[in-house]
Amino acid sequence: MSIGKEILFFFGALGAFNGFILSLYFLFFTRKKYLSNLFLSSLLFVLSTRIAVTVFVYFNIDLPKIYLQIGLSACLLIGPFLYYVLKSGISNRISAQWKLHLTIWIFSILTIGFVFSYQNYPVLWNDYFVALIFLQWFCYLFISGFEIRELLQKTISNYSSSNPAERWFGIIFLGNASIFISYFLGFARVPFVSCITGALAFTFILYLIILVLLYRKRTDDLFLLNVEKDKKLNNEEALILSQKLEKIMIEKALYKNPNLSLKDVSAEINISSHQLSQFLNNNLGKNFTSFVNEFRIHNACEIITSNDKLTLESVGYDVGFNSKSTFFAAFKKHTGTTPLNYQIQALQP
Repeated sequence: MSIGKEILFFFGALGAFNGFILSLYFLFFTRKKYLSNLFLSSLLFVLSTRIAVTVFVYFNIDLPKIYLQIGLSACLLIGPFLYYVLKSGISNRISAQWKLHLTIWIFSILTIGFVFSYQNYPVLWNDYFVALIFLQWFCYLFISGFEIRELLQKTISNYSSSNPAERWFGIIFLGNASIFISYFLGFARVPFVSCITGALAFTFILYLIILVLLYRKRTDDLFLLNVEKDKKLNNEEALILSQKLEKIMIEKALYKNPNLSLKDVSAEINISSHQLSQFLNNNLGKNFTSFVNEFRIHNACEIITSNDKLTLESVGYDVGFNSKSTFFAAFKKHTGTTPLNYQIQALQP
């Protein structure tokens, strides 16, 4: 391998490796967990898979055909993940059908790959499947661009007036468009362009993303385009969500779990943790801990007035508090008196 090819291999492989690392970062290490984090992590993973295969096949054409199949199959997930990165970034509230959508694609990829493997049907893949893969990728790219057309127009025409999130999502879209164009030109056998160009384009965009992350002291404002800190649900929506919350808390006695988290409750009612926190703070005027403790104290009052055989400490543990001091402090905050005084007053003839 010549020096030039060694350099190309180094940068291509390094880009793929760092892509996998960055994928893990967005999945596990960002402070706030938005849906866009999950989709961006998945997008980087499939892109890195495609790039890794491109690099190794380009410099070693004798690799087993299964590697080619994996690389091409990964392309079928790039478009869907890009679309959902942008869609979830706009509102962080998207239809739950995204799970079915992605499941269908993954199932189709595995089924078709098993029935028509590249090893046994190389002509079918090279003459037909590859063209369909690029068509699908382009369609999702087009739909994604249409989804954020106003953002792109604003960012390109007046960059200084755009906010960090708009620039961030613009980079993600344009970076994916650059990678697609590089791969497509290589597929179309345009002179002086090969698939390794796509790998280098990915490496360039990846390091641009890394520079953005390193430059900024905080990154949470990058993942949502429209964050309204004081946004409230209207009265009808708030009533429906409040009733749904109360029903699930009481019927399943979720508050009795001493380790109950915001994520646990939001999963029960099928909304994001961010949306639930926003509703509690802006509509109900309380934080999550205070909200859960109300149910615990209400249940504790019922137990105290109906059973004088239990110790007050055991009552606290029964309703979900993990310490006596926490129970006593929360009880006094919500009732204005101590558990002992409440018990004495409740049991007076």
